[in-house]
Amino acid sequence: MSTKETENSINSAKQFNLEGEVLSTSPFGSGHINDTYKITTSSNTNNIYLLQRINHHIFQDVEGLMNNIEVVCNHLKAKLAHLGEEEVLKRTMTLIPTKTGKNYYEDANGDFWRVFILIPDTRSYDILETTEQAYSGGMAFGQFQKQLSDLDPKKIVEVLPNFHNIDFRMNNLRSAIASNPVGRLDEIQDLLDYIFEREEKMRTILNLGLSGALPLRITHNDTKFNNVLLDKNDQVQCVIDLDTVMPGYVAYDFGDAIRTIINSAAEDEEDVSKIVLNIPLFRSFTEGYLSEAKDFLTDTEINTLIYAVHLLPYMQAVRFLTDYINGDTYYKIAYATHNLVRTKAQLKLVAELEKHQNELVAILSESLIDN
Repeated sequence: MSTKETENSINSAKQFNLEGEVLSTSPFGSGHINDTYKITTSSNTNNIYLLQRINHHIFQDVEGLMNNIEVVCNHLKAKLAHLGEEEVLKRTMTLIPTKTGKNYYEDANGDFWRVFILIPDTRSYDILETTEQAYSGGMAFGQFQKQLSDLDPKKIVEVLPNFHNIDFRMNNLRSAIASNPVGRLDEIQDLLDYIFEREEKMRTILNLGLSGALPLRITHNDTKFNNVLLDKNDQVQCVIDLDTVMPGYVAYDFGDAIRTIINSAAEDEEDVSKIVLNIPLFRSFTEGYLSEAKDFLTDTEINTLIYAVHLLPYMQAVRFLTDYINGDTYYKIAYATHNLVRTKAQLKLVAELEKHQNELVAILSESLIDN
């Protein structure tokens, strides 16, 4: 960490209402979006503080973003208040205000900073290792949605507009096809045919939402497994990384979580024959999710879960292919055809999901009965 970066982070940390004097900051974690630092203070309390520089190039409405997080955290704390203050601090994220009472600080460089309390004695996993962990992950996101099910979506702003809007993604794809800036269309016609054949089916959730058949709720929108903190026994502790919390349809959270756990291979696996479904992880996650979510989900929402399982890898394939057609201007790539490889991998996952459709539907039905 450069001297200037150290000075900036220490000065920013000093703007917050922390216990004790700020002594130093050091890089923490491996996040790809925001820069995170652990703050060392002179305090003898058990609180450990994390300072984050918000990536305002991605999250351009910082005030809206931070208001979302504060509203959600306060709502969760109210839900858990009966457990006592110590337990609440373990089960929710806690924002520390600045000395002037704001929930973020803007420095002289135009960078935005925030501070959370680090939740102790927890762990997260980038890759699921057991069905027990899958159950806990499903339970965590189901519980998160249930606790927020009575929070008015109008209190939350859409910090990333159209994030899971398939019409928006398909319109971007069509625009890329029309301009074909680097001349790649001829080599991908089979992929485009596959995508457009499924377009109408993939609009099912959106159509239901637009018709009023699906309630708009508060959703996480980034339900990969490492956004769940577990305790030493792999039991649910807390859902983290609330930057993408927005109004949405609950099935999107379920579908994106399944996309990241059911695939036996990497997201950019070149040998698509290696992409097969991990059905036991699907079953365990689904059972965990429905053990909490069944308490508030409508029948229509439950019926859309299987559509989201197909939609989210499909939509990710559309995004990868759009970027490939445009000349790789959005996603970082390691080689020239990286986005094309990613596209084919996601579409192979869609094909596997279609092949096992009846089995997955049966598991969903069984999980509802068992819970």
